[in-house]
Amino acid sequence: MNFGIKRVVIGMSGGVDSAVSALFLKKKGFDVVGVFMQNWDIRDETGHCSSERDREDAARICEKLGVPLNHVNFVKEYWNDVFSNLLKDYQTGYTPNPDIRCNEFIKFRAFYDYARNELAADAVATGHYTSTSFGPYLEGFAPGKNARLLKAKDPVKDQTFFLSRIPQDSLRRAMFPVGGHYKRDVIKIARENGLNDVANKKESMGICFIGSRRFQDFISEYVENKPGNFVDLETSSVVGRHNGIHHWTMGQRCKIGGVPKPYFVCRKDADTNDIWVVPGTRHPALFSRIMITEKFHWINPEWGDLIDSRGILECDFRFQHTKPVVPCAVFRTKEDRFVVALGEPARALTPGQFAVVYSKNECLGSARILTAGPSLYSLNREVPAADGLRERDLDPDEDDDEEEDQDCRHLHAT
Repeated sequence: MNFGIKRVVIGMSGGVDSAVSALFLKKKGFDVVGVFMQNWDIRDETGHCSSERDREDAARICEKLGVPLNHVNFVKEYWNDVFSNLLKDYQTGYTPNPDIRCNEFIKFRAFYDYARNELAADAVATGHYTSTSFGPYLEGFAPGKNARLLKAKDPVKDQTFFLSRIPQDSLRRAMFPVGGHYKRDVIKIARENGLNDVANKKESMGICFIGSRRFQDFISEYVENKPGNFVDLETSSVVGRHNGIHHWTMGQRCKIGGVPKPYFVCRKDADTNDIWVVPGTRHPALFSRIMITEKFHWINPEWGDLIDSRGILECDFRFQHTKPVVPCAVFRTKEDRFVVALGEPARALTPGQFAVVYSKNECLGSARILTAGPSLYSLNREVPAADGLRERDLDPDEDDDEEEDQDCRHLHAT
C-alpha cells in the first residue's frame, strides 16, 4: 500500500455498489471501516422512506464482511448546504440539482472530514461509478500531484456528472472500487460472494425526503404557492393558470386543459409569476446554443489556469447526465462569469442546473447555469432536422435515472 494508505472509510448506502466496493477493499487487505450517513430527519415526514431499511441492509453487509459500521448524522449539514439552497432556488424560479450539491458538500466534504478527522482514515471510498488518475485503490497516488476525475467503464452507470464539483483534496484520497466494472458484473460478484439480499435489491427511484408523495405536494410544504398565468409566447394570450413557478421547469410539458395541442415551458418570470409556454416539444423557443454560468469549479485547478492563459477552452458539454456530450467553447468574462457556446442547439437549457464539461474521458468540472442565451425562435431560426433528439428527450418530465446513492435525487428531470 503506497504512501501509508491503510485505513479506508467507506460510505455504506445499503446498496449493492457500496457492498461490493467494501468487499473489494477487504480483499485488497485494507483496514476497512463503514459509515452510514443519515442526511434527512424522517421523523418529521409522513411519506415512506427507505432509510431505515437501507441502514439495516448496510449493517448486515458490514457484519458479513467483518467491517465495523458507524452511523453519522449529517441532517444539519444537509439542510444548511443543500436543502435550504434548493428552496431558495425554487422560490426564485431556478431548478436546482441536489445530487451534485450533496456530493460536493456532504459526501466529499462533511463525510470526508469526518472520516479523516474522527476515524483516522487514510482514504475514503464510495460505490460511485467513476475512476481517477490515481487508480481505484490509489495505487498511483502521488503527493503534491492533482488527481483527475475519469469516466467509469460502464457508460450507462457513469456518475462523473454528479461528481463534477468534488473538491480536489477529497478526490486525491478517494477510492472508487467499482468504477472499472459494469453494473451487471457488480451484481454477479455480489451473488457469488453471498450478498444476495443487496444483489436482488431494487434500486430506489425516489428521494428520501419526498417519500411516496408527489413532488408538487412536497414542495408546497416549504415554498408558498403563488398562482400565476400560463402565457402563450407567440400570441401573448393567457392559456391557463398554475399554482406557482416552483412546480415547473424548463421544457416541461404543461397540463393545461382545453387546448388543442400540448404546451411546454420556455421561460419563467419570478417577478410577474408568469410562465411562458410554446406549443410543441420541438418549438425553436426551447432551443439555444449559448448560456451564461457562474464561476466554474475546476476539479483539477490546472484547467482553470489553462483557460486563464488562453481565454477560451474547447471541450464537451452536457447538463443532463443521460444525454450525449456536445462540443462547446467556454469563455471567461471580465465579471468572472463564463459563456458556454455549444456546437449545436440544446433543448431547455435550465437556470439552476449545472453545465458539466469534459475533455475526452475526463470530467473537468461544472458551473451553475444562470441564464440561457437567445433562443432559435428569437433569432428567427428553425430547429435543425438532424439534432439527434430521441423521442424521450422531447419530454423531460419523464426520467428514469438510476444510481445507488439515493439521498440526493433530482427533484425535476430536466
